[in-house]
Amino acid sequence: MATKGKLIGKMVIGQSGGPTAVINQSLVGAVLEARKQASITGILGARHGIAGIMKEDFIDLTKQSAEQLELVATTPAAALGSVRLKPGKAECEKVFEVFRKNDVRYFFYIGGNDSAETAFIIAEMAKEANYDFCTVHIPKTIDNDLKVTDHCPGFASAARFVALAFMGDDRDNRALSGIKVNVVMGRSAGFLTAASALARQAPDDGPHLIYLPERIFDIEKFQQDVRDAVGKYGRCVIAASEGITNKDGDPISTSGERDSHGNIQLSGSGALGDTLAALVKDAFPGQKVRVRADTFGYLQRSFPTIVSPVDAKEAREVGMYAVNHAANTGQPGSVAIRRLNSKPYASECFITPLSTVAKVATEMKDEYISATGNDITQAWLDYVAPLVGELPKMGRL
Repeated sequence: MATKGKLIGKMVIGQSGGPTAVINQSLVGAVLEARKQASITGILGARHGIAGIMKEDFIDLTKQSAEQLELVATTPAAALGSVRLKPGKAECEKVFEVFRKNDVRYFFYIGGNDSAETAFIIAEMAKEANYDFCTVHIPKTIDNDLKVTDHCPGFASAARFVALAFMGDDRDNRALSGIKVNVVMGRSAGFLTAASALARQAPDDGPHLIYLPERIFDIEKFQQDVRDAVGKYGRCVIAASEGITNKDGDPISTSGERDSHGNIQLSGSGALGDTLAALVKDAFPGQKVRVRADTFGYLQRSFPTIVSPVDAKEAREVGMYAVNHAANTGQPGSVAIRRLNSKPYASECFITPLSTVAKVATEMKDEYISATGNDITQAWLDYVAPLVGELPKMGRL
């Protein structure tokens, strides 16, 4: 129902895609803001996103205490449960059947570009069905690959994890010299892998080589890069994105499996790390070299205690902004972040059309990647450092 330009009815909120350390800040921000809106008559949390909506598997979020919600806000991973499901016509029809039955007029979906696509499909279907309804996408992804926005909630905390992990791993490698490969998440965007560069505090600190999916991965060049680094430092720490591909665009290593959105699975095993470790050994024929590989995998997404203060604050703000926008305008869209200043850091939220975010992802700018293709630039550090926050200082004898 709509009155004087405002929709009156219940809201449903769900979480979708890979969890993050701050995704619940967005959830709680949205719920607490919704409690202030007279036009929102009920707040339903969908367990496991779209899948839960179709089964009417809801949590009544009006009954949760403020204290419990605040505890949830600082807890990593999706409190409502997540899902990877691209709805087809039959699923969308079921969703609207549930919405009509429960007088739902607002739908908020927290997720990445695939989730934005789902929100866009539902918004378009509501329009076709002449159903008074508002869908707002709340951004979330550690990949940092949503279009329009300066950066994505969830990324900075995952980037902080990566930086800290490399910081410690570099000290380990320095103590027992060898060659270490760390595989970092990033299907087609290298933002998270590039964050490893924040671990450097001295010229000889690792990672010494950084490989991103935005550049072709040439095996012979990789092997020479490693030999050069070992010749210069006596050791080598390598950051490699899970999404690196050869000149034909084929992943260096993958299981070949795909999800419902058509995304190929890349982080299901340590296969890429093992492949790169074998290539490193082949680069030193006849020599006994100490080579190890780790795949960070899901550890990057929801690790407690490493949350970036900026990330937590902005994740809360995008949830609040989404609800406030929807309740006051009734217009669909996706929340985005605009950077106002880097020193001191400041930002603001704004709304962009769902069509500008849905499905299609972005990637690292050329200005962030070194000419050699195996490192990053100062421009990248200037971009990412304010988001991640201050890191611990490492000491040396």
